[in-house]
Amino acid sequence: MKKYLLGTAILALTSTPAFAGKPIPIGSGVTLAPSYDLRLRYESVEQDNLLENADALTARLRAGLELGLPAGFSAFAEAEGTLAIVEDYNSTTNGKVGFSTVADPENIELNQAYLKFKGIKGTTITAGRQRINLDDQRFVGSVGWRQNEQTFDAARVESTIGPVMIDATYAWSARTIFGIDAGPRQAFSGDNIFATAGVKLGPVTAKGFAFLVDQDEPARLTFSSQTYGARAVAAFPLNAKSKLTLTGSYATQSDYNNSTVDYKADYYMADATVDVSTFSLNANYEVLGSDDGAFAFQTPLATGHKFQGWADLFLVTPATGIQDLNFTLSAKFPMVKAIPGLNASVTYHKFESDFGDIDYGQEWDAQIGFKILKTAVLFKYANYDADAFSVDTEKFWVQLGWTY
Repeated sequence: MKKYLLGTAILALTSTPAFAGKPIPIGSGVTLAPSYDLRLRYESVEQDNLLENADALTARLRAGLELGLPAGFSAFAEAEGTLAIVEDYNSTTNGKVGFSTVADPENIELNQAYLKFKGIKGTTITAGRQRINLDDQRFVGSVGWRQNEQTFDAARVESTIGPVMIDATYAWSARTIFGIDAGPRQAFSGDNIFATAGVKLGPVTAKGFAFLVDQDEPARLTFSSQTYGARAVAAFPLNAKSKLTLTGSYATQSDYNNSTVDYKADYYMADATVDVSTFSLNANYEVLGSDDGAFAFQTPLATGHKFQGWADLFLVTPATGIQDLNFTLSAKFPMVKAIPGLNASVTYHKFESDFGDIDYGQEWDAQIGFKILKTAVLFKYANYDADAFSVDTEKFWVQLGWTY
């Protein structure tokens, strides 16, 4: 029944005119703004172990409706469903443990449902189930790469007062990517606090942050942590067609609330990007430290796929920590008019432990994206060479997307 309902919904939306997403007046200052997001993806996983190679063809649909109200109020609701068309993979809930994992289980859920108030002086208050992406999503993010995204049951206040930016959230539940059949992994409850305060002075934006992560489920207690740190970004034009962007971040983390481990570990990140015309070169060094090899700095609510390689071998930091030195060359090709939006990138990662001088291996990642009419097309590849630390892994994706 679940497959039938989701398949019918996808067919109906793809065979009808696209929603424009613009507010439609319905009288007395009230508007309606429908939207939908459809994504079709093939993912293959090949690992040098006894697991069968994974082949996953999945379709993800989000359909939402925003109700605009007078005096700065609005309400939004969004449903999300994922359908497994080819299910030769371990989704983490389908019982196919003989295959490599693709963490895109079939699912139907209420993805977002919130009330919002936009007041004067740049203040926004949002209450309910919502998507939260903070800065680069290293500590809190929506895990947007997976078909089922992570959202939060939360109350959030965002405010800008002169040059000062404040963002504070209390979240009592993290709705995970694992879906309705995941039992206690469907959502992780707890009293979570995410707070950032920053200021923009000329080319520099500096922020301080505090993330108190509280995980109530017994299997998640080790991920309860308190993290305090700072982040700064500065952009400097080099000439009319080039600029230099520097980013740095430091944080310290320790156990919190009912955590079952006693530890303290540090985080460091330094990043430099040079943009020249349509080309970009990035160098990045990131360290998630270890407490003498017993336990390491963790980011359980992050969009982990953005960091430490697309093969996703380090979503949980090894106890000995990790050092990731990586370089990315990317380019856009606006001169190729026949292929709108053509872009490409290639990234190299070298991984080592923070404690114990362990070689974690290396990884190459590459992707090409473009648009055909209203269809976003993406080809993506990851190749992780374990060097005896973990398991050699190759992943390949072909993705089509439509957003209105």
